Amino acid sequence: MATRADRLARRLTGLGVGPESIVAVVLPRSADLVVTLLAIVKAGAAYLPIDPGYPAERIELMATDAGAACVVTTGESTLDIPRVLVDDPGDGPAPVGPRPDNPAYVIYTSGSTGRPKAVISTHRGIVNRLVWMQRRYRLGPDDRVLQKTPYGFDVSVWEFFWPLLFGASIVVARPDGHKDPEYLAALVRERQVTTAHFVPSMLEAFLREPTAGDCVDLRRVICSGEALPLPAQQRFFEVFGDVELHNLYGPTEASVDVTAWQCRPAQRDGSVPIGAPIANTRMYVLDANLQPVAPGVIGELYIAGVQLARGYGGRPMLTAERFVACPFGGRMYRTGDRAKWTDEGQLIFAGRADDQVKIRGFRIEPGEVQAVVGAHPGVAQAAVVVRDERLVAYVVAGGLDAEELRRYVAERLPEHMVPAAIVFLDELPVTTNGKLDRKALPAPDYAAAAGGRGPTTATEEILCGAFAEILGLDGVGVDDDFFALGGHSLLRCGWPAACGPCSAWRSRCGCCSRRPRWPRWPAASPTPRPPACSCRPANDRS
Repeated sequence: MATRADRLARRLTGLGVGPESIVAVVLPRSADLVVTLLAIVKAGAAYLPIDPGYPAERIELMATDAGAACVVTTGESTLDIPRVLVDDPGDGPAPVGPRPDNPAYVIYTSGSTGRPKAVISTHRGIVNRLVWMQRRYRLGPDDRVLQKTPYGFDVSVWEFFWPLLFGASIVVARPDGHKDPEYLAALVRERQVTTAHFVPSMLEAFLREPTAGDCVDLRRVICSGEALPLPAQQRFFEVFGDVELHNLYGPTEASVDVTAWQCRPAQRDGSVPIGAPIANTRMYVLDANLQPVAPGVIGELYIAGVQLARGYGGRPMLTAERFVACPFGGRMYRTGDRAKWTDEGQLIFAGRADDQVKIRGFRIEPGEVQAVVGAHPGVAQAAVVVRDERLVAYVVAGGLDAEELRRYVAERLPEHMVPAAIVFLDELPVTTNGKLDRKALPAPDYAAAAGGRGPTTATEEILCGAFAEILGLDGVGVDDDFFALGGHSLLRCGWPAACGPCSAWRSRCGCCSRRPRWPRWPAASPTPRPPACSCRPANDRS
């Protein structure tokens, strides 16, 4: 690995890559990906992770907006920058190592204005985070860390570099393997994984997997990305007993995580804390006048210390809005999260102060999705909100087909940002002062979209029953679409158990995200995206 990384680093320096350069990476999860990220760091540059499954327009936007010098990929590239293959010969000059304040990686997050924003994180910040992690958890040569987080999300940074820095091993999950609890349980068991990360919603799905308890080599599980529900914590200790469970918190703008809490099996009520600040980090809970609030009083959460990102690439106004002067010295990041201190000096997360949401661990600004929906020439008005952890688009449009609109959005946004339902209205409800009346927006009626051709065989009957059970509907037709009825990737995790005796179909449930109508799987194209639900309001039975 080191030899390949050194060779690739020389290939990059031969293209003029060095400190302050950004290298786009468009690769599936693999050993080649690990080599590539290490090579970019060795070359002194910052890496820009781009999921190869993203729409071409999104890939182009990210690479161009970030000013990437080149792209490392496996095949042809449509980007107008030099293309590099992982095992290209390296003939460039010796790399110049980065300085602490040079960029280490650039990760895009959802933007409320309709444009994603590039968070530029430094070596100083991520090294502090990794050194703290090692001092806290003491990874050893016999440890094996599971790398399953998509590399466009910042948790993946420590999954890659923590074991590399301190002599442990990385177990790399297959592409899309992070969505399959049965596969993950087998991988953790067979590869003797000792350390794994789960977003809480995925942890809950993993705990429902019957074989999860057989992962006897696990020593610690780390949660972050969204609030950890107390019932999930309790279930974890029922399944894993003495295995450590840690709840961490932090935004991409502060080098992954900034607080930590070791969960306690004895906790029976209240919220699971997000903990206390990690090394060289300060946390403030402030009121509207930037004054500290008393323990137990909810305020807005601010972060200060060495882990703060430089800011947002090419967005000085937005950077100045979110990275502000700290009244206690230096600068601080305004998270938009609400929190409170306990009397013991621990933080409790108390929700958002704005419209930003986390859905199954994905950080999403509904405004970005709304901007794309509203940009369709056939849409007169649009609003996007979250209902039951699903994105729902409300649209005023004459003669527009829901499938056409969803296809338009899917060509411009990642799959997790495409609305699960589209509700067509004659007009958007407004309050007396002319603002959108969110409370008056009708709930989508998923049940109305169900009930097509009924099952005619025992297998069809079992599988239609599995659809209905997972989706919470009374019935589902043979030709109905899983995603159009409100399904998503985590609900898909329940397919194997729900399919019961249909073992042949259990093994094919991992295809659901690409082939949402099970009778058509054998002839399905490998690339189509799931269609939208064209819903009536729930109270509309016309």
